[in-house]
Amino acid sequence: MKRLFLMLSLMLLFTAAFSTQSFASTQTPDSTATEEELVFTEVGSAQDSIANNIVKDTVKKDTAVAKVTPLETEKAAATPITPDADRTLWETFIAGLLGGFIAFLMPCIFPMVPLTVSYFIKRAGSKQGGIGQALIYGISIIVIYVALGLLITVLFGSAKLNELSSSGYFNFFFFILLVVFAISFFGAFEITLPSSLVNKIDQKADNSKGLGGIFFMAASLALVSFSCTGPIIGTILVQASSKGDILAPAIGMFGFALALALPFTLSAIFPGFLSSMPKSGGWLNSVKVCLGFLELALALKFLSAADLVWHWEWFDRELFLALWIVIFVLMGIYLLGKIKFSHDSDVPYVSVPRLFFAICSLSFAVYLVPGLWGAPVNVLSGIAPPMNTQDFILSGNGGGSSSAASSYFPATVKYNETLKPPVGFNAFFDLDEGVAYAKKVNKPILIDFTGHACVNCRKMEDKVWIDKEVGRIIKDEYVLIQLYVDERNIKMPKDKVHYSEILRTTTDDLGRWNGDFQATKYGSNSQPYYVLAGYDLNPLVKPQGAIFDAKEYAAYLQSGLDKFKNAEKPNE
Repeated sequence: MKRLFLMLSLMLLFTAAFSTQSFASTQTPDSTATEEELVFTEVGSAQDSIANNIVKDTVKKDTAVAKVTPLETEKAAATPITPDADRTLWETFIAGLLGGFIAFLMPCIFPMVPLTVSYFIKRAGSKQGGIGQALIYGISIIVIYVALGLLITVLFGSAKLNELSSSGYFNFFFFILLVVFAISFFGAFEITLPSSLVNKIDQKADNSKGLGGIFFMAASLALVSFSCTGPIIGTILVQASSKGDILAPAIGMFGFALALALPFTLSAIFPGFLSSMPKSGGWLNSVKVCLGFLELALALKFLSAADLVWHWEWFDRELFLALWIVIFVLMGIYLLGKIKFSHDSDVPYVSVPRLFFAICSLSFAVYLVPGLWGAPVNVLSGIAPPMNTQDFILSGNGGGSSSAASSYFPATVKYNETLKPPVGFNAFFDLDEGVAYAKKVNKPILIDFTGHACVNCRKMEDKVWIDKEVGRIIKDEYVLIQLYVDERNIKMPKDKVHYSEILRTTTDDLGRWNGDFQATKYGSNSQPYYVLAGYDLNPLVKPQGAIFDAKEYAAYLQSGLDKFKNAEKPNE
């Protein structure tokens, strides 16, 4: 009972770790910039096009942007240029840490703990010497995995890592990769490294003495256990890379290695810790299978992102939820012992902890069912496809009530055959068209820099914009302009194509043009990014990223509205 409780507790923590973007409750901007050579210079430097009022274009832009007065230097300096990196790195570290604890329970690692600790003590000749060697062993594990994370950074670079979160090709590749990992955990095959490499490292560990021998023992553990830990490592690296932070892969691997190394070290220091651990057995295979179900569910998130970026329009919200329901129903049935894979042991009876975790899995599946008819299912906000992909909604959600302002809104707007606003809202997708309408109706502008694969953008729409007060202010008091920075299918007309000094590319599609406008005008490349502006597109108040508190976001919208109204009455 103790071992099963430990197994499934860590399994659920693993699920929560890789859904941190879904459960976050604080401001965490989500970057979807995609250019390989996206470079931002220090605000106020000689190269800073914002501070120096310089934007070199090869083709003159005959648009609203050409008429805009650039922001003052102090406004640009106050604008964040990068996402909240510290919070992102902490989330990545925690995800890696939980992934490492899960990896420790894999059949390739867990049984090795008592053998490894005993080997250290015998080799050192004393308990104190064994503790010292176990510490070196743990440090070696950390060094090896952190080096792997740094290798990912070196190979891809910060700009490429940024691209992962919004590229259809990379998201589809990640989907296939996680499906392969899931199939491996189900026992169809094992992902192994070349035997020649493993044997060579083993030989080095046997022949080397001192610190070198211990290091190669740690390397041997990493290689031998790859069939179990490879899918977990791959998932952590995929999630870390998609955050776009250059240090994220290394931080994720540090958390993973720390969790993996701790049990070996603690077992050498405190022998009672070793005796208190559950014994090896068939339950270890159950851990792998449950992780297989979780990997399969997580893979669908990346398939959804690819569908949105490429505008397939077939992997909609209902299909996503239906697959998640089936996956967690099957997982619950498996925990009850009604499904058995080739490498599973017989389950003569269902223990009480196993029963309760099966109830949790089946209950979660039932919780998702109303989403098939348009229920918000807030726990999956940012992970599931947006509500505007839903074919059938039984009743409108909070932000979807009709508005008097909508009667004056144009029947069709530019690009609406490709881009869709959140359910219940009206939006422009072309900056010039939106500005012209705002002047006509005499309302301030809400510029929403967003992206198809932006998780926090969807969270804001699904959890905050559906709030009645937030929805009322946006629909009745603002003109909403959604500017997608990762839209590649819509090509720009020749009179808007220019060379972006900041993006270092030609703005030949809508996404690049919007990304250049955001970076040049507001000094930011993170999404979501909300700018409350007047007709000149200068901010009425300081632009903000994601604000997951509806009251706080409503107050932010109201502050911009008050500033706009006061500007119209300067003598009052």
